[in-house]
Amino acid sequence: MQPLEVGLVPAPAREPKLTRCLRRGSGIVAHLVALGFTIFLTVLSRPGTSLFSWHPVFMALAFCVCMAEAILLFSPEHSLFFFCSRKARIRLHWAGQTLAILCAALGLGFIVSSRTRSELPHLVSWHSWVGVLTLLATGGQALCGLCLLCPRAARVSRVARLKLYHLTCALVVYLMATVTVLLGMYSAWFQAQIKGAAWYVCLTLPLYPALVIMHQISSSYLPRKKTEM
Repeated sequence: MQPLEVGLVPAPAREPKLTRCLRRGSGIVAHLVALGFTIFLTVLSRPGTSLFSWHPVFMALAFCVCMAEAILLFSPEHSLFFFCSRKARIRLHWAGQTLAILCAALGLGFIVSSRTRSELPHLVSWHSWVGVLTLLATGGQALCGLCLLCPRAARVSRVARLKLYHLTCALVVYLMATVTVLLGMYSAWFQAQIKGAAWYVCLTLPLYPALVIMHQISSSYLPRKKTEM
């Protein structure tokens, strides 16, 4: 046996291979669920049959695909672009979030036009109110990200603290987006097409990517950023 050297900190135990595989597998499942659920909503909506039919399509693209993938980009285990540098992933993150905002704006425009043409009142459900708040919060997050991208131009003195706020708010905004999607399943349009056990299955699908993203941010990034402040 080799003698232990005094003053050396023991190296952390390696994570079991099975645990690493399970963590990576959970990320793959999150990607597949987000994409599959969006395709399912697209087929269910039959885009082009009405103005309203485009609303679920663009909102699913915004919240379930673009926003989720933009956050998962920074995961060392779940990112589809793990081979890219951090600078490249930041650019991809911006591209994904920009697409999310554009898709959400289009989805909002279609639902407003549809209800206006049908002479129906606006903002009459929890789904609509939470959706509007989510869009506002997403816009605020984009402004915060812009300040982080150009801290000197934005006159940001404490970048580390702003990064922590940006990460924390990212989790809140994505959870708000998930709640918006879940509330949409309580609408008369969705419940008229999906009933019984299938409805409960659909209700659980958006929760899985949210759990993966919540674990990613809370366990990987927030503790590290707190030590940097």
